This record gives sequence, C-alpha cells and structure tokens, in this order.
Amino acid sequence: MGTITGIAAIGAGLAVIGAGIGIGRIGGSAMDAIARQPEAVSKIQTNMIIAAALVEGVALFAVVVSLLVA
Repeated sequence: MGTITGIAAIGAGLAVIGAGIGIGRIGGSAMDAIARQPEAVSKIQTNMIIAAALVEGVALFAVVVSLLVA
C-alpha cells in the first residue's frame, strides 16, 4: 500500500509542477504578445485567462485522481 501512496504523491507533485510551468509559459507568451501588439490587450488577456483556467482544471483533476488512488 505504501508504494502506491508514494507513486500517487509523485503524480500529484508532477501535476502541480506541470501546471505551474504551463501557466508561467502562458503568462510569458501573453506578455510578449502584448508588447508586440498593445492594442490587442483585451483579446490576449481573455484568451490567457481561459487557457490558464483549463491548465489549472487539468492539474486539479490530476491531483484529485492521485488522492483517490492513494
């Protein structure tokens, strides 16, 4: 039972790290896009928030599944 719990914890940790990296890349790319085209701030910001929410949703789902496995 201990091995499965450890593997689930590693899976949850990887999901959180992946979400952090993904949201960081989304934010960085949005800042680059805004710097290139300042007049499109509202469209870029809306798309950035939607993409970040989707990434966060997948990470939350992965953490819940790993906790259920443990």
